[in-house]
Amino acid sequence: MQFGDYRIEIIPDTEFRLDGGVMFGVVPRVLWEKVAPADEFNRVWLGTNCLFIETATEKILIETGMGEKWTEKQTKIFGIFRRKPFAETLFEKTGCKPDDITIVVNTHLHFDHCGGNTKLDENGKIVPAFSNARYFVSRKEFEHAENPHERDKASYLKENWEALKKDGHLELKPSIYEIASGLTMIETRGHNGSMQTVCLKSGNGTFYSFSDLIPTTAHIPLPWIMGYDLFPLETLENKKRLLPQALKENWLCWFYHDFETPLCRLVERNGRLKAIKIDI
Repeated sequence: MQFGDYRIEIIPDTEFRLDGGVMFGVVPRVLWEKVAPADEFNRVWLGTNCLFIETATEKILIETGMGEKWTEKQTKIFGIFRRKPFAETLFEKTGCKPDDITIVVNTHLHFDHCGGNTKLDENGKIVPAFSNARYFVSRKEFEHAENPHERDKASYLKENWEALKKDGHLELKPSIYEIASGLTMIETRGHNGSMQTVCLKSGNGTFYSFSDLIPTTAHIPLPWIMGYDLFPLETLENKKRLLPQALKENWLCWFYHDFETPLCRLVERNGRLKAIKIDI
């Protein structure tokens, strides 16, 4: 779809499953299972919806999904369900091949957001999946990913960025920076201390990605905050700040982990915010 001066497309990677109790934190299961039914292992379905943005000079991919380096055991643990290779979906949605992408951006380096940064070549070596791209991530997030603590180290897999660093593809960025005119990455604490959200302003509109601050539309209610979040009270304060603005200014909102409603606008009904799906 056209958004102001830019073309944007949602590129779904895989669907996968995580524990529902952790995904919804202090919210009782009797409430969250109404909107996110769990399987026999208490896991809920999640999507990984990457974003393609085409400018006059760049073909940008924000987030790269789970990637395709998972073992059979890991695939079973996370309930990974891949309908087709990411490269095939990318081409179907955009007409571009991986080598056409010029910039790859990660909001943070958890495996479900950057797993597709790299791939296995025909010899089993881990190499950049987008060979002609510059890869952007905030310096603060990279430094934490290199030395995570016990609370979140399972979310960081160095195989997703080591080859980029070695080959000179990786560029470390400040906490707030502009990728292209009107396209800004903004550090937004809560999920961790250095995750970034995405804000695109073009024409008279605003396109916004909450990243893992609000991973799905089910997480729109203020207290519905993931147990994964390192700073849940900061998540809460950022939701209280951003959601009213998104409603007032009619933002086009991207929910990365929502496998049914990744792109929507917010409306208020009976005092509650509701996501209205936008098809592209």
